[in-house]
Amino acid sequence: MLSSRARSIRPSPTLAISALEKSMKAKGVDVAGFGSGEPDFPTPEHIKEAAIRAINENFTKYTPATGTEELKDAVIEKFKRDNGIIFSREEIIITCGGKHALFNLFQAIIDEGDEVIIPVPYWVSYPSMVEICGGKAVFLETDEDEGFEIDPKRLRRIINEKTKAIVLNYPSNPAGSVYSRETLEEIGKIAVERNILIISDEIYEKITYDGHTHVSIASIDKEIKERTVICHGVSKTYSMTGWRIGFAAGNKEIIRAMGNIQSQSTSNPTSISQIAALAALTGPQDSVSEMVGEFKVRRDFIVRELNEMEGVRCFNPKGAFYVFPNFSSLIGKKLKDKVVNSSTTLTQILLESYHVAVVPGVEFGKEGYLRLSFATSIDVIKKGIERIKKAVESLI
Repeated sequence: MLSSRARSIRPSPTLAISALEKSMKAKGVDVAGFGSGEPDFPTPEHIKEAAIRAINENFTKYTPATGTEELKDAVIEKFKRDNGIIFSREEIIITCGGKHALFNLFQAIIDEGDEVIIPVPYWVSYPSMVEICGGKAVFLETDEDEGFEIDPKRLRRIINEKTKAIVLNYPSNPAGSVYSRETLEEIGKIAVERNILIISDEIYEKITYDGHTHVSIASIDKEIKERTVICHGVSKTYSMTGWRIGFAAGNKEIIRAMGNIQSQSTSNPTSISQIAALAALTGPQDSVSEMVGEFKVRRDFIVRELNEMEGVRCFNPKGAFYVFPNFSSLIGKKLKDKVVNSSTTLTQILLESYHVAVVPGVEFGKEGYLRLSFATSIDVIKKGIERIKKAVESLI
């Protein structure tokens, strides 16, 4: 009864972990959750107030399928202000979340058999999105000792006549890597030379630490900009995950195709949420720096604690709100009669025996790693870290 496409796609593992965590909590189990990539801060008041006004003023009807002109203008101003990139309205689309922007984009550019290069570790949904469109995900390994950044020489070697695009995600989920301008220049040069598209997922742009500044690859030069589509949104920056507003900017032909797809699927993003996103982009930005400051405190604590555990090594993320510690030296050890033979097994042990919810690294393309989100309170982090420490000490 089901299509082969539907049978081949698994649910998002991060959402599955979050659902299991919530189910256990509903049964009274005290779970320390590191699974969800969702800021625990409330949406800023001025944004909520704008949405309430929109409801009271009956802004509750259809908008244009690709978003309101006012919100598109705010996105244009955001790129000009933050990144020094100039876009026109026809180069902007408003979508039902950042994930929706990516999904529409893959649908718009991928034909059967096209290859898309995805650096490892990757956000869990990229490969599935490519496969849904009939494309093939080609994985490009990155190294922890090199900051999980792409090596341009390796990139050049795996491009062939079937390569349609490369996905960049920076600051990255799950590793928190941040690309230098020099590396982005090299990647951009290769993309122009080999005539491939750059899909630049910059949703964590504002969440960086230790003086690292986000550089959008589209800002480097005109040729690179013409080959780049930026996917973005308000979810992470303004703690607006449930509002479901994303946006994309790039070549007007691609954006038009994305709009056609959207008009035949979801139609317009929620009218009320678009007003809230407008307030987010044009209103006070103090809440962003305050949130990032708190994330840094949590990051410093969790990285220090993980690196002090025997057999665990944790890369210090430069951005986003995840750590991606390396537990590979614990593979093969036992807890009672259960052998830790994978990151999935370790995840199960942590959840079932220690009530800690994390996501196995294999879901991001890296076996032996775990992803922990520190977008949760410091109290939950301290409790969860203590439990992980006990689990590590119990393995023999």
